[in-house]
Amino acid sequence: MQVTLANWRASFRRMQNAFLEWLRYEKQLRAFRQEFQEYQRQNTNGSFLLSEKNLYPCLNDRTEQTLVEPTYFYQDAWAFEKIVKQHPQQHVDVGSHHKFVALLSKVLPVTMVDLRPLSLPLDTLKFKKGSILELPFENGCVESLSSLCVVEHIGLGRYGDPIDPNGSEKAIHELKRIVQPGGSLYLSLPLDDKNRIYFNAHRAFKEEYVLKLFEPFQIVECRYIYGQNFGDRHKQGFGIGCYHLRCRQ
Repeated sequence: MQVTLANWRASFRRMQNAFLEWLRYEKQLRAFRQEFQEYQRQNTNGSFLLSEKNLYPCLNDRTEQTLVEPTYFYQDAWAFEKIVKQHPQQHVDVGSHHKFVALLSKVLPVTMVDLRPLSLPLDTLKFKKGSILELPFENGCVESLSSLCVVEHIGLGRYGDPIDPNGSEKAIHELKRIVQPGGSLYLSLPLDDKNRIYFNAHRAFKEEYVLKLFEPFQIVECRYIYGQNFGDRHKQGFGIGCYHLRCRQ
């Protein structure tokens, strides 16, 4: 009986949320129509064609704040600043967000490595097709390397990669393999109180576990993202760890 009641309540909440969403949409659509009619009434600018055929309703952009996804906002800014300050002769990135890599390539030479080629070219960005499990570089030849929110996905099949329960460990080992002595590795990944798999989205790691995986690299800096906050304290619960590591000489 409790299970049935719980299911009924869950179904009711879903219907309630759907109804509230419909009401919100109707309100937004009415406002859109009113503003379009007001624009028509005021429009004396004959330089632009105004037609109902070209309507393009954007109904969800009227927010009190500019909404920002905190993980990529903070981690990309953190890594960008650190890499630019180091100003390596050549930087290599493996699988990070394409916008981060594109902007970085406008400041210093960057080679991007990914399984999937970019759909657009950029004159300042070199691309190499490759797997994080078998990077197209010799041992210890990369001065500066980044891989932001990548290793947690490896081996879960989400991006068409083969299933491999040890994918994250292998990926971290391969990243370490190509960094030259004294070189830097910038890496971020999800943290949690226990090692967990959120199949097939990503894994999350206990920090003690990943710190062991980083050995024998030296930890230069650790920063953490918890919710909307970016700081230097590791906390309990789910978050993102950002690590600057250096290969010992």
